[in-house]
Amino acid sequence: MAIDTMRPCGDYRTSYRADQTIFDTRLTFAFIVGGIILLALAPLVLSNYYLSLMIQIGYLGIAALGLNILVGFSGQISIGHAVFFGFGGFASAFLAEHGVPVPIAIVLAGLWTTAVGLLFGLPATRVKGLYLAIATLAAQFILQDFFVRAAWFTGGSSGAVAAPFTILGFDMSGDTRYFYVVLVFVVVMYLFAANLMRTRDGRALIAVRDHYLSAEMMGVNLAKYRTMAFGISSFYAGIGGALYAHYIGYMSVEGLDILFSIQFLAMIIIGGLGSIMGSLLGTIFMVLLPELTGALAGILQGSAIDRLLHLKDGITYMREML
Repeated sequence: MAIDTMRPCGDYRTSYRADQTIFDTRLTFAFIVGGIILLALAPLVLSNYYLSLMIQIGYLGIAALGLNILVGFSGQISIGHAVFFGFGGFASAFLAEHGVPVPIAIVLAGLWTTAVGLLFGLPATRVKGLYLAIATLAAQFILQDFFVRAAWFTGGSSGAVAAPFTILGFDMSGDTRYFYVVLVFVVVMYLFAANLMRTRDGRALIAVRDHYLSAEMMGVNLAKYRTMAFGISSFYAGIGGALYAHYIGYMSVEGLDILFSIQFLAMIIIGGLGSIMGSLLGTIFMVLLPELTGALAGILQGSAIDRLLHLKDGITYMREML
């Protein structure tokens, strides 16, 4: 029965082994594998423009998943996710400039961002809710100021140049080749998150979210897991930012503002808090929404409805805001 449905109705997990599976059914596994294969074939049929949109969905989806682990799975809040995304980009560009191979630089940038996230996550051991939101908002402005002042690390207001992605001397820049780089990172990072949620630590994060007092009485170290959630979230943001930097070839402090952080929150809220695949779906929505509104504005231009209600100007304004 479990083979014939994507998600069985009711509880079909009657053993600990079944409860430890990453995929609910074999059909779910088949759909995911099939989706990855179709994505791998996408460069054969899609133009560079659509590949660039998919690359954008990829690195933003990784960062959004990190925020969902923090907000959706551990029940905390962050209004400064954009600066951790930016820190990962600057760190990877800095390491690559000093001779570190780009693939290694991306991973190290994620680890550096983890350390920064743990530092700013320390208030989570003492405060929560609105007070934690204010603490993360402070992190947003502190790191933004750091980016401007630390010219040795970020290039200051001029920004930093990020080296192209190469593997063993083979250039992976360009939309077609870099698409596969991002696809590999997306698959690995999402599988890691899915596996994390079925481990002891993942279950502890969910317990802290659902009822922290009960979790503490059962022996869950609240300070450890709240701080760990910030570290994991920052790691994902750092990886996403590093992929962005090496794709664009440039990293600047411009755009790493609070609006960008709110957009990350919108991605996971739209996709579903506590949903791994929802993070990706929410990212797809936020990335494609400006494209859809732009197309709608073009369709309405000069139409009777536009002349009557002036919808085109409003839709164009919404597109610029997004």
